[in-house]
Amino acid sequence: MDSLTVCKALADDTRLCVLLLLLERGELCVCDLMDVLILSQPKVSRHLAMLRNADLVCSERRGQWMYYRLDPNLPAWVTSMLQAATQGYVARMQELTINSDNGGQPCCQTAC
Repeated sequence: MDSLTVCKALADDTRLCVLLLLLERGELCVCDLMDVLILSQPKVSRHLAMLRNADLVCSERRGQWMYYRLDPNLPAWVTSMLQAATQGYVARMQELTINSDNGGQPCCQTAC
C-alpha cells in the first residue's frame, strides 16, 4: 500500500466519510451506508469498490447483505491518518447521523 493510492482514495468526500463511518462503527452493510450518506446503491457500491481496490476495506457476504469494515491489515500510518481526519470531520459526521432516517442505527437490524 503506497501513500499515493491512499491519498487518492481519501480525496473524495464520500469515500472519506465511508472510511470514517467504518472507523467509528466497525462494520456496516451497503444499505446502512446508503441510508446515512443519502446515496443510491450503485454510487455507494462504486465508492466501496474503489476502497476495496485500494486495500482499505474488506467485505463479507452474509445472506443477501454485503458487510464492509476497515481492512484489519491497514498500516499504522493509515489508521493514524484516519483517526486524525475524524477531528476535522466531527461536524460532517454529526450531520450524517442527524440526516439519517433511522438516527444512524443500522437498517439491516430493523428492516430494509
